[in-house]
Amino acid sequence: MISLSIAEISSAVEGELVVGDPDAIVSGEVFTDSREVGPGDIFVAKIGEYDDGHKYLEQVSKIGAALAIVQTVDASLQTPQVLVEDSVDALGKLAAFVLKKVRAQNQLKVIGITGSNGKTSTKSLLNQMLSEFGSVVAPQGSFNNQVGLPLTVCRLQLDTKYLVLEMGASGKGSITRLAELGRPDIGLQLKVGYAHAGKFGGLSETRKIKSEMLPFIQDLAVLNADDPNVYSMRSEVKNFISFGYSDHAHYQLLSSKLDIHGTEIDIDLSGIEKTIRLKTLGEHQAMNAAAALAVIGHLGLDFDKAIAKLETIEFVERGRMQSMVGNSGQIVINDAYNASPESMQAALQTLATLSKQGYRSTAVLGAMAELGEFSQEQHDRIGRLVVRYNIDQLLVIGEDAKLIHMGASQEGSWDGESLFFESINQAFEHLRGKLTSEDLVLVKASNSYGLGQLADDLTEV
Repeated sequence: MISLSIAEISSAVEGELVVGDPDAIVSGEVFTDSREVGPGDIFVAKIGEYDDGHKYLEQVSKIGAALAIVQTVDASLQTPQVLVEDSVDALGKLAAFVLKKVRAQNQLKVIGITGSNGKTSTKSLLNQMLSEFGSVVAPQGSFNNQVGLPLTVCRLQLDTKYLVLEMGASGKGSITRLAELGRPDIGLQLKVGYAHAGKFGGLSETRKIKSEMLPFIQDLAVLNADDPNVYSMRSEVKNFISFGYSDHAHYQLLSSKLDIHGTEIDIDLSGIEKTIRLKTLGEHQAMNAAAALAVIGHLGLDFDKAIAKLETIEFVERGRMQSMVGNSGQIVINDAYNASPESMQAALQTLATLSKQGYRSTAVLGAMAELGEFSQEQHDRIGRLVVRYNIDQLLVIGEDAKLIHMGASQEGSWDGESLFFESINQAFEHLRGKLTSEDLVLVKASNSYGLGQLADDLTEV
């Protein structure tokens, strides 16, 4: 974080300094997880659903934390403490203050990203490409909520040139709060899909929530030209550019070709045609790359330099279309970090395309979370897609995913087979010793179902 006095911090969060020297300068990092706090850092004692950060005040004090932002003061500690009504709200206020200070002193560009799919992948691509042109701050993992986004902002330094913010939706008004804090110069709208449609009440409501970022975009909206729900947002912004395969896209994907080593794309970068060899797998990664390149172009940065970096990226994040070679030569694609109907379909399309290059294809699938009333329909649809894509074998894990198995079983004639397992261990035992260099295995489910470890285990058999 930038250097601030404790008095400045106390004023920024609208708190009361109860313990400590108001003139003391703090420049450490900001954390809500006591395990990450080091000497000189700031600890925000957050009260969560299952835990209370105030229980760890003594621990961070012994470590040497420079300041604690608290809702209840521990008078037995010498660590400076600022008392606030709500520590999460205070974290947001601190982040807004830091951002305002940095913006006032340099030419910082803020890029906000939202969408039902692709946020974290696009963030990772942008982070690595922008790092070729200056200092970048971007979220760690999926820090995209009212705690994660402010923590990201608080990592700013005075020499930071680019701030990339991922804005996740948790309901009506959630993106408004994040966008109001970040006020992005450039706002990317990637996709309106089913990822949280059950929770939000359908695609139309999801679109409304995703569009909450639009009024806070300072300069330019970058829109997915292939998604009608996103492209229609162009009427709600002053300036926009678009990306996708559509003829009207400013950054138009002309073609994509997939093999086991990555994805080759031809793209028209608003009048400049380039062929790019991505090491990442999947047509959806081509879309994420196009969105990121649209930002590079608008910022006036060197395409060749950005593309050279893009072509070195092995995978965007662990568990997101991460290709791994196993002990027996089998290739396992770990895409178990998250799952929605759209990302599940994209991953299966990738598996089907690659299987035509001489591999025996196996899809190991778990459930997709947060689909609500759409869960039955969408799990059934995914099972039927496996059959239509002619995947050689389907393994479905867990009761919540059983409709994938049932959908596949009911989808007409099929040379493959669908097997259902109650547990991850049962599926692993079924595959143990059977995988060879001819096998290509996709492992995918929502992160909460824990299939990522299975992907790792399948590389060791």
